[in-house]
Amino acid sequence: MISEKLGVMLCGHGSRDEDAVDEFAALAGHLRTRLRDHPVEFGYLEFARPIIRDGLDKLKAADVDRVLAVPGMLFAAGHAKNDIPSVLNSYAAKNAIRIDYGKELGIDPKMLRAAADRIEQAIAAASGDIGRHETLLVVVGRGASDPDANSNVAKVARLLWEGFGFGWAETAYSGVTFPLVEPALEHAARLAYRRIIVFPYFLFTGILVQRIYDASDRVARRYPGIQFVKAPYLNDHPLVIDTFEERIRQILVGDTAMNCQICKYRTQVLGFEAEVGAPQESHHHHVEGIGVGLQSPLPDDHDHHDHGHAHHHHHHYDDGGHAHVHPIYPHADHPLGPRSMTKR
Repeated sequence: MISEKLGVMLCGHGSRDEDAVDEFAALAGHLRTRLRDHPVEFGYLEFARPIIRDGLDKLKAADVDRVLAVPGMLFAAGHAKNDIPSVLNSYAAKNAIRIDYGKELGIDPKMLRAAADRIEQAIAAASGDIGRHETLLVVVGRGASDPDANSNVAKVARLLWEGFGFGWAETAYSGVTFPLVEPALEHAARLAYRRIIVFPYFLFTGILVQRIYDASDRVARRYPGIQFVKAPYLNDHPLVIDTFEERIRQILVGDTAMNCQICKYRTQVLGFEAEVGAPQESHHHHVEGIGVGLQSPLPDDHDHHDHGHAHHHHHHYDDGGHAHVHPIYPHADHPLGPRSMTKR
């Protein structure tokens, strides 16, 4: 019996920030070192090259029989649940190659340990002797129009809060949902803790992480009696790489199911009932690679949009000509949310 040749595909969203793109490529390099027996490629949905199809083409050219693809994302929102599977399914159908899709990093003990290390790193670098019970932690997630993904950020915050024994913790988001970073930090400052740790729960750098740090600086200037500490994002922490490696190996044993218990696409989640059962589709085919090399800044929230695409969770190829519709985010007019999400 001839054994199949496996290849690994790391699928990212993409960014116009060159440092973010470089960090994602470096992560793929770490996986190549870990998985020496298999070719490893990477690609992006948009804003950067190589696009996902480029990486898949390289694996096909290397005579790979089966691709193990994983989303290079912390949580499963529209991109991981819908856009990436749509690209992968389309490629598999057109090129007669088997592509198996794994799950996101998710809530995982290794990821929490990596996050704890980044926070401990920030505490060690901070001046003064301020106790943990006098410290407030603000965990900042990317933000999505998927309440399930947003709730995972809040769960990470709670686990870190209780694990460290901080006096308090708050959750904020860089865009799409609420509360945004600055109003969340304003609220936190009024609780009168001596130290506030701002931790971007992000894999890579980029305009969003810089905006988080900038918001922290602005609020810190308004509250000079509070020490604001900016923790580093996750990046290529060894435990992050361990988790990616585990997600790849889980595909081989069939452990690929995302946590869909309260996914808005299959369950009537409060406020999102209209999105149950909507078709799987992606618009990224017409923006793949767009923006590469452009130096002009993006409008607010453009680099971290969430399209709210729907899916069936079985990830079958679907090219039935469905109209591409962006559901209205039910809290688009929330006073603590981004202006870019106003209802149309």
